Amino acid sequence: MISIIIPSYNEEGNVSHTAGVVTKIMEENRIPFEIVFVNDGSTDGTWERLERMALEDERIVAVNFSRNFGKESAIFAGLETAQGDACVLMDCDLQHPPETIVEMYRIWKNNDVDVVEGRKADRGKENKAYRGFSLLFYKLIKKASGLDMEAASDFKLLDRKAVDALLRMPERLTFFRAMSSWVGFKTEKVFFEVAEREVGESKWTTKQLIKFAINNITSFTSAPMQIVTVFGIVTFIIGLIMGFSTVVQKIIGESDAGFPTVIILQMLTSSIIMFSLGIIGFYISKIYEEIKNRPRYIIRDIVKQRQSNRGDSK
Repeated sequence: MISIIIPSYNEEGNVSHTAGVVTKIMEENRIPFEIVFVNDGSTDGTWERLERMALEDERIVAVNFSRNFGKESAIFAGLETAQGDACVLMDCDLQHPPETIVEMYRIWKNNDVDVVEGRKADRGKENKAYRGFSLLFYKLIKKASGLDMEAASDFKLLDRKAVDALLRMPERLTFFRAMSSWVGFKTEKVFFEVAEREVGESKWTTKQLIKFAINNITSFTSAPMQIVTVFGIVTFIIGLIMGFSTVVQKIIGESDAGFPTVIILQMLTSSIIMFSLGIIGFYISKIYEEIKNRPRYIIRDIVKQRQSNRGDSK
């Protein structure tokens, strides 16, 4: 059996249709399955629909957070709840085509493969700024960690061994796309075309995307910390050059008052110091978040075929 995990945030208009499409495709291909919807603190009627769907169909599990914890938390809640021999992550808006799950399933079942990774054959209709920002983000990740995720997505199938390895990772600040690559295992790729969203609009704003990028870069690599060292070396070299130049001018009697040079040097060094302290402070804040050891999420309800468990936390 495979578990299809679908994080959902304000997807009232999508959840029923998505469940219907996925169910039809799985039934046509005779693939045993369950669908785990995780409601990430939606403010519309998403949870009411999910609850009703779970009570009507034993193959649907509905998980409800106590508030909005974010997609990363919803992914890990789905992985912890899923009972399948393999898990598939996909978006609720069907931009990840469910037909590709069949291909993933067959590769996993018929080959010695632990992870089947969905790769974008194209990025769909994205504006140039978003596309450029995404490419820059993935290039930074690749340079810092060595993981090539330029065409990667959260759309992938993970064998139970890979899922268990992910769940054993203790960090609270998670980046599923990178972590699922970091754990390794034998991987095969499938390519898919990004479909158009049928209902609603993307929940990601520019501010959220920038925050997402910064959080994930700093949670998965310490490369930005090295910028502080580089700045220190560059400043030291500039200081040596300007110091040597000043001594030479003094010796040959062409020394100026030097006031503008002093101001420029002070502004340069002060800016570098403050920027470096900002990077260090950001990492310290991440350490602070981790050592508090709060749960990644809190589950208010889990509904599955006429039984409900309340108050669980992970």
